[in-house]
Amino acid sequence: MRKSIATVSLSGSLSEKLTAIAAAGFDGVEIFENDLTATSLSPEDIRARAADLGLSIDLYQPFRDFEAVPEERLAGNLRRAEHKFALMERLGADLMLVCSSVSPHAADDDALAVAQLRRLAERAAAHGIRIAYEALAWGRHVHTYEHAWRLVKETDHPALGLCLDSFHILSRGSDPRGIEDIPGDKLFFLQLADAPLMAMDVLQWSRHYRCFPGQGGFDVAGLVRHAVRAGYTGPLSLEVFNDVFRQADAGRTAVDALRSLRSLEEAAQLSTLPAPAVPSGVAFAELAAADPEPVRALLSRLGFARTGRHTGKPVELWQQGAARILLNAAGADRREGPALVALGLETPDPDAAVRRAESLLAPVVPRRRTGQDVPLDAVAAPDGTELFFCRTARTGHADWTDDFAPAPGPSGYGAGLSRIDHVALTQPWHHFDSASLFYRSVLGLRPDECLDLADPYGLFRSRAMADADGGLRIALNVAPGPGDQEARPQHIALATDDIVATVRRIREGGAALLPVPDNYHDDLEARHDLAPGTLATLRELGILYDRDEDGEFWHCYTATLGRVFFEIVQRTGGYRGYGARNAPVRLAAQHTADRRGLPART
Repeated sequence: MRKSIATVSLSGSLSEKLTAIAAAGFDGVEIFENDLTATSLSPEDIRARAADLGLSIDLYQPFRDFEAVPEERLAGNLRRAEHKFALMERLGADLMLVCSSVSPHAADDDALAVAQLRRLAERAAAHGIRIAYEALAWGRHVHTYEHAWRLVKETDHPALGLCLDSFHILSRGSDPRGIEDIPGDKLFFLQLADAPLMAMDVLQWSRHYRCFPGQGGFDVAGLVRHAVRAGYTGPLSLEVFNDVFRQADAGRTAVDALRSLRSLEEAAQLSTLPAPAVPSGVAFAELAAADPEPVRALLSRLGFARTGRHTGKPVELWQQGAARILLNAAGADRREGPALVALGLETPDPDAAVRRAESLLAPVVPRRRTGQDVPLDAVAAPDGTELFFCRTARTGHADWTDDFAPAPGPSGYGAGLSRIDHVALTQPWHHFDSASLFYRSVLGLRPDECLDLADPYGLFRSRAMADADGGLRIALNVAPGPGDQEARPQHIALATDDIVATVRRIREGGAALLPVPDNYHDDLEARHDLAPGTLATLRELGILYDRDEDGEFWHCYTATLGRVFFEIVQRTGGYRGYGARNAPVRLAAQHTADRRGLPART
């Protein structure tokens, strides 16, 4: 289906928005009235600009507070409409969105609304224009699509039809199955937006928190299926009001928007994309460090051994069990210190994973490769993290570890760490929703609900993504604000089957662990009936604890090194969480250590 987007969904001037929309690959555009009135471009200039960019102007919007008003106000509304019709003729648009009235002058009188909508439709038809009538979720008297359809049906004019908006329908809890009872030729336009599930005033929810399909909690794909079954043949169009999007780069936002529509079409069974080759775990995590020596020292203290050095690049392979860390001395920013820059994802079919990523507009990362290097493709996540699709130690397939020659170095003593349990990636504040959609659509991971975690200096959002079996877990955290991505470092969680033995060994090896206040363990004693010896051990070693109905979670942290730190975790039973209840304790301890410059507990 054709794809369109409202200019209100992006930041920048109207000219910048049109350029970004066309560059992303959209077919058409909705011109939002405020964007037109604020530009110095004439309607003829906008029409020509859109045509040059290959964009159709699918809708002009919005026209507000028209129906069910006293006669003296109707005269002014019709005069206003005539001006807009003339404008649309200059613009080359033949469909106008009319929102249900929120005016205090509007009467609760369907017969009056029908009569006035018929007069508007007659005026529009004289200009070759059609009217798409939309029920605002906060409309004064008309606030459901069912009510709007009754008015359109009773008006019975060929120039009047419905605009269905997924936000207005789903935010009120309306049942979209009734859409299938509406004749397809009366469905003039379909506007799509998702939103996080929130309990708040619907107008404020709409104005500030809409997002692209796949980024929120609504079943937008189900609504689209109902509209298509009813016979809708128009474009799929995005209309998103979002404070973050209005400040983000228009080009990136437009690409993200089109990715959401392609993924939505797949979910609604309207098109076919290459099937996701869902990764099953983390093959490696790559750290970049201009000065690698502190990282080497920390890895050695954690029981890792340096097992290889890349044959053509300044990259070392450190390993303990199936937990692998690449240490890259090239291209790092010396001012920031070590940073997590790439992940290797264990993937059943790397080629299929790349095809899937490209179909959803994920940029393939160019690589400097010698003729002897094992082919290894990577795509860039929204925050710039490089994701490599690979298979480790699979018979009959090239193994990325073949690029590493054995390297003499610290042998490592082994601390019982077996694999990478999860990674936590701090997202730039304006990329959080984009990242949620990326990992869900491109990699096929399942999102958990967003959580608000308490930092000593405010709240921040976190959302975990995982495969069905929990082999690959990625937690996305949003940075506090613009330019503050570095204020919350990334971390790598390493799994063990015996956290007490592992922590004792890495403490003996000299690793610095984050101190945990005694008050935490006092509270833990009150919340959980733990054996006295167990509680004493947790207190002694600085281990945090959580449980749910399925199992238990034990974890602790190293001190932060540059922009990265390590977490040691043990899961028992079917625990699938991340110890979110303990996040405020960890964050406060990190802030305290950073502020005082104190060494962590050893």
